[in-house]
Amino acid sequence: MAEQAPSRVARRKARTRTALVRAAQALIAEGNTAVSVLEITQAADVGLGSFYNHFGTKEQLYQAAVEDALDLLGALLDGLTTDLDDPAQVFAQSFRVLGRLHRRNPELSKVLLHYGFDLFTADSGLAPRARRDIEAAARAGRFTTTDADVAMVTVAGAALGLGQLLHRRPDRDDAETTDQVTEDLLRMLGLSPAEAHDICTRPLPDLDTAATWPEATP
Repeated sequence: MAEQAPSRVARRKARTRTALVRAAQALIAEGNTAVSVLEITQAADVGLGSFYNHFGTKEQLYQAAVEDALDLLGALLDGLTTDLDDPAQVFAQSFRVLGRLHRRNPELSKVLLHYGFDLFTADSGLAPRARRDIEAAARAGRFTTTDADVAMVTVAGAALGLGQLLHRRPDRDDAETTDQVTEDLLRMLGLSPAEAHDICTRPLPDLDTAATWPEATP
């Protein structure tokens, strides 16, 4: 049996939830989460009653907003590495793209930086993907690290520090800085200096359309 298209009511509910999540992400990015539910609904341009059709509390909304950001970014990184066979390059390309997103999508970047190290222990989004790529590279003999937990601490610190640096120093070249940090990470994880440099100078996919929030489903 053919799957039925969502009803008009279902589409409207989906649009409302998306608007609330986007409003919450903007508030998180601004560091302005101590607002009322009314202010959130006004920012989302939806009715106050609509909030409680989707979330019981502001905390539930903020959690959904962060999970949405993680899922978006994780799917983006996975989609940009599907044609790569070398797990070391998969890891490097994901990190290089992540670094560039701090400037290309500052709202998404600030949502991620707001939650800091918690993101790298989460069950979804960046953490499991980064661990997956590190462990795959280690199994393939590309990385020499033997402790994924320690590697994740190193990678998390580098990712968050890079984001903070790029926000605080708008004069820095984001691509050059990101690639240098990635190169240093690859060397720490076990690649030779020459190979780390080679991987970090390879061309990246087009990011011009990849670094934006998706539009609400009509």
